[in-house]
Amino acid sequence: MQFDDKFLQEMGLQAMPENQKQAFLEYVQEELEIRIGERISKGLSEVQLNEFDMITDPAEAAVWLEKNRPDYREIVNRTIEEMKAEIRANRNKLMNA
Repeated sequence: MQFDDKFLQEMGLQAMPENQKQAFLEYVQEELEIRIGERISKGLSEVQLNEFDMITDPAEAAVWLEKNRPDYREIVNRTIEEMKAEIRANRNKLMNA
């Protein structure tokens, strides 16, 4: 997923001050990574978590997740949609921050 001006527009935040856009986009990306990581890791053993931590290649990580956590794509998609809903629900607060 791309976090850029198109994403801000989709969220109704295109009028966000320029000096806040990049920091907000970085926050969204970091927060999604944390949330997705937490949800995916809940279904894995300590051995599996250690094994996954050793993977550095994104393609290899995708194959590993497909084998060890076949619902990971659903988790990713659901988490992204939840985050989008949160952003939309707080749009006014975000614009006035």
